[in-house]
Amino acid sequence: MRLSNLIIAAATTLTLSACFTLPAGPAGPQGATGDTGARGSSGGAGATGNTGATGSTGATGNTGSTGAMGGAGATGATGATGDTGYTGATGTAGAKGAKGTGSEATIVVVPARP
Repeated sequence: MRLSNLIIAAATTLTLSACFTLPAGPAGPQGATGDTGARGSSGGAGATGNTGATGSTGATGNTGSTGAMGGAGATGATGATGDTGYTGATGTAGAKGAKGTGSEATIVVVPARP
């Protein structure tokens, strides 16, 4: 019976303690500061960029045109025939024709090798 009296007293005390409100006591001491967390690792180096593409080779230039060939010189005129005398003398020889002045040389243009 003694145990039942203790249980009844404890239950009564709990029931009555809910009816009373008392002011809060003074604040307790401040808790200790927590440890600092571990430092995170730093990031690795960035990736190297790709090499740019090589440019295309330029087109080969056209070959220059061949120079014009000089014209042939004009043929000289034939000299006049001399008069025939009463005695059948031979006429004088005609004058010699002038030599042409044109160039007979051929010009060949050879393009430079790459």
